[in-house]
Formats: sequence, structure tokens, C-alpha cells
Amino acid sequence: MRKIITMLLLGVMLVTAGTAQAQFRHPSRSGRYGHPTHVDRSFGHGNNWYNDVYFGVKLGLNASAVRSEAPALNGTGVMCGLNTGVALGFYLSPYYPVSLETGLYYTEKGGKSSSSAGKFTYDLNYIELPLVVKYKAFVQPNLSIDPFFGAYAAIGVSGKIKDYDNREAFSSFDNGAFKRGDAGLRLGCGLSYQMFTLEASYDLGLANIGQDDFADTHNGCFTLTAGINF
Repeated sequence: MRKIITMLLLGVMLVTAGTAQAQFRHPSRSGRYGHPTHVDRSFGHGNNWYNDVYFGVKLGLNASAVRSEAPALNGTGVMCGLNTGVALGFYLSPYYPVSLETGLYYTEKGGKSSSSAGKFTYDLNYIELPLVVKYKAFVQPNLSIDPFFGAYAAIGVSGKIKDYDNREAFSSFDNGAFKRGDAGLRLGCGLSYQMFTLEASYDLGLANIGQDDFADTHNGCFTLTAGINF
């Protein structure tokens, strides 16, 4: 399933890149600091591939861990997984490059635990909906640094816990270990060149994802993604 999703996203990204590059053009005039003097509502030193609404495709890698007061769930190692999905952004002003961005992602989180309770790994795979405010700070006509901040909400869709001491594997969400719902804060920064983006972000889980109400359990995840906006 992961390989199929990855191949489909890579295909869409390649097709999109070709289409966006073919449509790239420069308007005739731009104002100071890259803001336009004409009415096409574009940003970035006169480059009009910044539309009022933009759509993106992203593919990346997670490095995640779980922090917990429960010894069996508290992370002693990092799990790596896939992060892929689509983004939708809206510029909030025709004169300042500030946007509100959301999207829909499949993201693989989880962790590793080794303690007196035993040795475990747990996969926590989610469908995730983020909402962030993003600002584009231009350093060159086609190059910008894009800090962003916001929040995310997610629902668990699959995952397994592996108990190495007893050589057993069972569902992460259906055995009383983890709740399906998750939510938290997101902080990150990107680098954009024309329609291409590279982003690094950290998700700080605020929701207690453990079934034990007396032992707080939270996700933490570092993500690196590459994408195309058009």
C-alpha cells in the first residue's frame, strides 16, 4: 500500500512540474519589495506563479517518537515513516505574501520502547488535517524562505504493536493502548524556488493518545518534505 501511494504521488508531482513550468511567465511590472503595481494579485518580484489560491503535492519522511508516563509506551527510539498528501493554500492579501494553508495527508508515526515492561515497537498511521499560517520572505526573485506556524488534527487508520518478548503483534488502536484521535501544534520553515518547495517541521502532540487517563502519552514528530505548488 505504501509503495502504491508513493508511486502515485511521484507521478502526479512529475506531471505537475511539467505543466507548471510550461505556464510560467513574467508580468511586465512589479513594485517595491516584490509587490505588484498591476492588478493580477501576484507576489514575488513580479513572478505570477503565486496565485490567490494554490494547490500542492508533497512527499516526505517522518522521524517520530512517543513521550509517555507509561513505561511500556515511553519512547526510547525513533521510528521513520512516510508522509504524503496534498496541500491547499489561500493568500490573505493581494499585497502581502501571507497565506493560510491546509491539506490532507497520510502520515506514519509511532515509536520504540525498551524497559522493564518489555521491548515494543508501535506504528501509528494517521489521516491528518493541518492548518498553518505561512509567510514568504523573498531573498532572490525566485527564491523565498517560508516560516509557518499552526496546528493539526488527525485520526488513526492503521498500525501494529510488536511485542518482542512474547513475539506477538496486534492492532495499535484496538487493544486498549492508543486512542485514534490526535491533535497538536506545528512549527516549521520552508524554502521555495519557483513552484518547488522543501520544508522541515515539528509536530508537538498535545492530545493524550494513550488509553490510560492517568498516564499522559503524546506524539512528537519531525518531518522533512519536498513538494510542488501550482
